[in-house]
Amino acid sequence: MLTANLIRTKRDGGVLNAEQWRFLIEGYCGGEVTDYQMSALAMAIFFRGLDRRETAELTRCMVDSGERLPRVSDRPRVDKHSTGGLGDKVSLILAPLLACCDVDVPMISGRGLGRTGGTLDKLESIPGYQTQLSIEQSSRVLKDVGCFIVGATESIAPADRRLYGLRDVTATVESVGLITASILSKKLAASLDALVMDVKVGSAGFMPSIQQATELADSLREVGVEAGLPTIPVLSDMDQPLGRAIGNANEVNESLDVLDGGGPEEVRALTLRLSAELLVATKQAGDLQTAEGLLARKLDSGEARQRFERMVHEQGGKLSGHLPLGKQRDTVAERSGWVESIDCPAIGDAIISMGGGRRKTTDPVEPSVGIDLHFRVGDRVETGQPLWTVYEGQVACPPIQPVRMSETSVPARPLILQRKSGG
Repeated sequence: MLTANLIRTKRDGGVLNAEQWRFLIEGYCGGEVTDYQMSALAMAIFFRGLDRRETAELTRCMVDSGERLPRVSDRPRVDKHSTGGLGDKVSLILAPLLACCDVDVPMISGRGLGRTGGTLDKLESIPGYQTQLSIEQSSRVLKDVGCFIVGATESIAPADRRLYGLRDVTATVESVGLITASILSKKLAASLDALVMDVKVGSAGFMPSIQQATELADSLREVGVEAGLPTIPVLSDMDQPLGRAIGNANEVNESLDVLDGGGPEEVRALTLRLSAELLVATKQAGDLQTAEGLLARKLDSGEARQRFERMVHEQGGKLSGHLPLGKQRDTVAERSGWVESIDCPAIGDAIISMGGGRRKTTDPVEPSVGIDLHFRVGDRVETGQPLWTVYEGQVACPPIQPVRMSETSVPARPLILQRKSGG
């Protein structure tokens, strides 16, 4: 087989079989398939797509490119994954929260893709926090704490780790097949008993329409179930950032607020719902209402905050309160009205321009830059109230106008748009 011929097949709308996918993925990991060839293949997939069988084969090959995590207890193993969006810091709260409820949460996360922030980048805002642990190290943390949050290493789905970085800088992120294979390869390697998928819908994520999000949710559920992993997709709103804080250290700080029983209501509500889905799926609770009540008590008591601090400590981090942010600059409302919409791409691009995200895979990330939004769609704003706050680093924030106002009232957007039953 020749790599160029396989790229040509996908470019022309053809279908690759299991042997061909294995040739490509093993060749990529072994150096016979180059980054530029894999970039060309990713672009062909972006335009031509993958059918369900191809997606399953690609996922399987990515899992087989590395090792699987061992079980460290007889507790259920669960995880949550989000397709990504501005201000989505749920993973930082959910992992320690569920660890308080007699389940193990071995969370393998990623870095920022495009405009969306990455869980690993956020955690690396904490001085000393190590996102790259060996299987032995992560297993020890899981046994002692009940959760960890690490990145995919050369041992776990190494093919995805390399392809993930290429997709970010080659404009091939928004592919249902590639997203499905990327997510599920890491989750299958984690030896999970259940997975809840937070599929974001709107301009601040990768799936702008409900139709596209539904296609991805169906793909994740079907490929997950075929591989033996019950997968529960939940579609949630991402036509505006989740919560108030956007940016790496900024989102860690907001996560701490939620772990203390406070923080934005929408962040707390989504975290409780996704966590509850997993407790019900693993029969740790009989229904969602009971599960959410248990989880809320863990947040309000401070138990989840203590578990988070233990995880950070075990992964080398030094956390002594809220993290420092950049130079603060506020913008106030020039007139009264209601928030009609939020320009999410403008916010994401502004943070990248200040160094809070990457233009290429080797770019460093400045953790202290970010943006706070003080209102959500549908909120009433009075003249002179702060609309947004920018935290600048060495690079100033470009001029932005992320909030569009209306003179008439605007309905609030629902947080949970749809739930699809798992397998």
